[in-house]
Amino acid sequence: MRLGAEWMRYFDEFTLSAFRLEMQQTYTIPAERSNVELFLAGGERPLGHNAAWRGRIEEIVASGRTVQRAKAVRRPLTDYLRYQCAWSIPGNVAAGEDYRMVDITENDRDLPEQDFWLFDEVMVVHLDYNPDGTFVGAELVEEPDLAQYRRWREVALSHGVAFGEWDAGAGPAG
Repeated sequence: MRLGAEWMRYFDEFTLSAFRLEMQQTYTIPAERSNVELFLAGGERPLGHNAAWRGRIEEIVASGRTVQRAKAVRRPLTDYLRYQCAWSIPGNVAAGEDYRMVDITENDRDLPEQDFWLFDEVMVVHLDYNPDGTFVGAELVEEPDLAQYRRWREVALSHGVAFGEWDAGAGPAG
């Protein structure tokens, strides 16, 4: 079932856990455009950068729920990923998000190409993007193969390196 912006309500409704698999190497988000340009020009990160998301994560974690994310990366990193690693992900981690980096440069680990959220082990929302990284929409997967989504989550987490331990400059891991 196709969802509009209301798909974000699942963040208010999940009771235990939320997991996201991010497969895109670039996300073209209009609200981030000026910050990406500023980063690429060597500017300073604006005060309050990504504050709304960090606040949401802090509230979720304070309520006893968990948010995990696995970011698949291919080397060399795209400009967008370099921006994310420098300006956004550290704040997400500080807010309590368990953020893992999965190097798929030489081994795709049999992960799908599809970005998705898995809420409470039972609800799957696909996030669809154009090839240039622009968001197309979200789709609630009716009758998902939950064993498959859980397997993808476990593969990504087991091959992922915690963001704080990950070396963005290192070569691909075997």
